[in-house]
Amino acid sequence: MNLDWEKIKDQLNKVSKPTRYIGNEYNIQIKEWNKHDLKVALAFPDLYEIGQSHLGLRILYELINAQPDMLAERVFTPWPDFQKLIRENKVRLHSLENKQPLSGFEVIGFSLQYELSYTNILTMLSLGGIPLLAAERTQAHPIVIGGGPCTFNPEPMADFFDLFFIGEAEEVLLDILAEIKAWKETGTEKTSLYEKLGRFPGVYIPSLFQVTYKPDSQIAAIVPESSHAPVRAAVGDFEKGFFPKQWLVPYIDIVHDRVAYEIQRGCSKGCRFCQAGMIYRPARERSPERIIQDLKKLLAETGYEELSLTSLSSADYSRIDNLISECCGCFTPLRINVSLPSLRIDSFSVDLAAKFQGSHKSSLTFAPEAGTERLRRVINKRVTDNDLMNAVTAAFQAGWQRLKLYFMIGLPTETQSDLEGIVNLAGEVMAIGKKFHPKTKSLRITVSVSTFVPKAHTPFQWRQQISIAETAAKQHFLQERLRGRHLELNWHNPYMSHLEGVMARGDRRIGGVILRAWEKGAQFDSWGDQFNYDLWREAFQDKGVDPNFYTRERSYEEILPWWHINSGVSIDFLKNEDQKANHEQTTEDCRDFSCTQCGVCSNLQVNPRIIGGDHV
Repeated sequence: MNLDWEKIKDQLNKVSKPTRYIGNEYNIQIKEWNKHDLKVALAFPDLYEIGQSHLGLRILYELINAQPDMLAERVFTPWPDFQKLIRENKVRLHSLENKQPLSGFEVIGFSLQYELSYTNILTMLSLGGIPLLAAERTQAHPIVIGGGPCTFNPEPMADFFDLFFIGEAEEVLLDILAEIKAWKETGTEKTSLYEKLGRFPGVYIPSLFQVTYKPDSQIAAIVPESSHAPVRAAVGDFEKGFFPKQWLVPYIDIVHDRVAYEIQRGCSKGCRFCQAGMIYRPARERSPERIIQDLKKLLAETGYEELSLTSLSSADYSRIDNLISECCGCFTPLRINVSLPSLRIDSFSVDLAAKFQGSHKSSLTFAPEAGTERLRRVINKRVTDNDLMNAVTAAFQAGWQRLKLYFMIGLPTETQSDLEGIVNLAGEVMAIGKKFHPKTKSLRITVSVSTFVPKAHTPFQWRQQISIAETAAKQHFLQERLRGRHLELNWHNPYMSHLEGVMARGDRRIGGVILRAWEKGAQFDSWGDQFNYDLWREAFQDKGVDPNFYTRERSYEEILPWWHINSGVSIDFLKNEDQKANHEQTTEDCRDFSCTQCGVCSNLQVNPRIIGGDHV
């Protein structure tokens, strides 16, 4: 047992939710520390309740622990009260399984899910006794790896990581870890390790790329020191891909406290603002037989009473009707609830929801994204107002009384009429709800509004993001117009959205700003009660960086910070989609029509996998 843990375990009554830090959950995998050659810390830069809900962490945890010569343990960002306990007792941040400090692992793998968690990574490295900058770490320190969607523009965090893995790790990760294990045994320089790892698809080593800048601050060149460029994202065989069999069960409530099963990966809808819809292409489905088989094992091993069939658009799964029927037939008699987290805006989706929610109607969520059909054509969201009204009518008629509507503001070409459209649509939905539930007081329509943030590898990666002032003005307009209509309005902090936009399209110079903000006390920036934009404003000033430089419109000729990362989607396709947006032209779903020539299948040498069925 780690002596650091012995010093603080009896003081856990001083912190909120001590269960975040003790481990020992049901199905935990604790392997003998000294009998394994490679030890991996799976680090999630947020609270336990957030990180333990993440499916990717669960997959890698069981995948690595299934290897006889490796072990994987978890560590999450501690809340400030536990950080204080660590510092006061002069101990280091430790893993949950063997209570070992981060510095004792050979590899630390961080999951980069959201830009506003970047400062938490520095907090964890510091508390773990590890130098923050990759250039200051020696062979004696752990190899620090980053994975997740944010690695498709890893440049803001390039100085802090030895390497990034871009794409789907299940296929290649074990081979990468085996190379690191062999290198640790030789004791040679990191350059010899980098030379071998650079040959793997998806491996990006920032120190092997040199970035230069023009006098106007634009990038002049991104030059690789080796031939391993551009870095091609890794894509695996989704049907055969590893999936956990045991599923660790926490003692406290977590954000997604259920069995979550990924029934398909990728999306072919082609929404022009959506990064996930681009970087996870092509669409690949798991067979219903594999899904049911895995779910039976998972539910038997955990005792969970709820399962969620997840994907970017679960209702698009080609045999979703049959799958829902079979799941309900197998699990509803066992009092296990089945849910779909993402629904299309159509009555078919409502019918699906009615099957698994039965008489218990919680809430349904629809995402029109924009207030008018014109703007939806711009973003390639092929949904009409009638589609939405038919869907909500079917929902209210089936007994739902709580609906959520998701919109974005600041989308390219947005006008005042588009904002008025949000108000009008919300009002129409409420009117339909009152028609079916005239006497109920539980009718609730929530309008959730986020700010459009241009993301790398999307058709809108060149577009401008609206300013903080513009965001606040649009939010104020919606607040005024929706007031008194018995509608709930949720909106995102304009300063958070602005900072997210800076990091999402930032270059390596943003790394210095992140470090400076962290030194001033920034952390948990995605938490409203912890976020302090003044620290960031000071950090930008200290480093001489103008944040508006990163939220501006870009030209097609400009070298973008992620230009050396190949997501599979071709630049010509992205440019064409961006230009079609200006003409309000839509692009069809390649599931339903012919290939749209996005380039993924040929560039990544992988094909879509659609099971087939009556509903396509």
